[in-house]
Amino acid sequence: MPKKLSCKIETRTKENKLRSLSLSNNLVDFSSNDYLGFAKNETLFSKIFQLVLRENISQNGATGSRLISGNHKLYSVLEDLLANFHQTEAALVFNSGYDANIGFFSAVPQRGDFVFYDELIHASIRDGISMGHAKGYNYRHNDLEDLKRVLTSLKIDTSIKGNTEVYVVTESVFSMDGNTPDLIAFAQFCKGNGFHLVVDEAHALGVLGNNGEGLVQELGLQASIFARIITFGKAMGVHGAAILGGVELMQYLLNFARSFIYSTGLSPHAVASILASYEFLNADGREERIQLTERLVYFREQIRKFKLEPYFIPSRSAIQSCVLPGVDKVKSISDKLKDDGFYVKPILAPTVTAGQERLRFCLHSYNSKEEIGLVLKLLSGYL
Repeated sequence: MPKKLSCKIETRTKENKLRSLSLSNNLVDFSSNDYLGFAKNETLFSKIFQLVLRENISQNGATGSRLISGNHKLYSVLEDLLANFHQTEAALVFNSGYDANIGFFSAVPQRGDFVFYDELIHASIRDGISMGHAKGYNYRHNDLEDLKRVLTSLKIDTSIKGNTEVYVVTESVFSMDGNTPDLIAFAQFCKGNGFHLVVDEAHALGVLGNNGEGLVQELGLQASIFARIITFGKAMGVHGAAILGGVELMQYLLNFARSFIYSTGLSPHAVASILASYEFLNADGREERIQLTERLVYFREQIRKFKLEPYFIPSRSAIQSCVLPGVDKVKSISDKLKDDGFYVKPILAPTVTAGQERLRFCLHSYNSKEEIGLVLKLLSGYL
């Protein structure tokens, strides 16, 4: 083992930040991204199996990348469904949200272009930008005025046309804070200046919108967004991701996004599971969405009841973050809650900024009001 690498592990250990894998447990779940309980839903499991049988799928793997031999028939069915459901021209399915983001941001912004991203943007987007040739700059979290300030300080002429393009990137629900930007204001600003707005909807899909379409469609902004990234491993309970946008953009990604070109495709069963999950969302899954909304309202009521508002970041999403600065402190409280039967994950640097350590409560349709009330009562006693 190279000494440089060993030293980095030792440093993490000394700082009490060393990551490790753990098996699933029988604790009350306030940590997973399975917001609607789809991942463990037996009815959905059965519907996936029925779809596989109905489509006469007997192939275990994709056999190659989609450009070689892995583009089986269910892909076109799924991408047509996604385009229709999300009211966009086209969709292109990727193997994961990480693949979609590094594929998009490493291939779309070109040399001479500019990418402006929220300072709390997901790591996969940062990685994609760093792999590309455009210049990237961050702006303060959810702060449109700071974006304008950064543009002014860099003397970027908003009337520039020709070979220079400007991309503005945000998330509809931020994964560690659970809050949302003023997407209407961002969309209006970008449209007025000829910029391309890109929105990652990973944690909004299935949770926000009249039918779980996400925040962009809830606000009626789908025609104003250059590209949306959606993932199926969270509220949809399965696996994979897609980019939504224009037909020409999908053609470009198919030709230049390396994470798409050089990856073996999803198996037919995996694609069938996404199709079944969307069907379930629009039928049986409506009850889960209603229950989740009720649990969110109740959670915020209990925060007020136990006078915990100063600790929690305001959020209308399924992610409710309790900021408790200090690695030892937040891990200690997480361990105490675990001993009480509740699994609430502590989030540490470098995932969040040092001094912004937190307990990240992920709410689900299957969390009872009794569980919510008790875990917050216990938390208030440990602070």
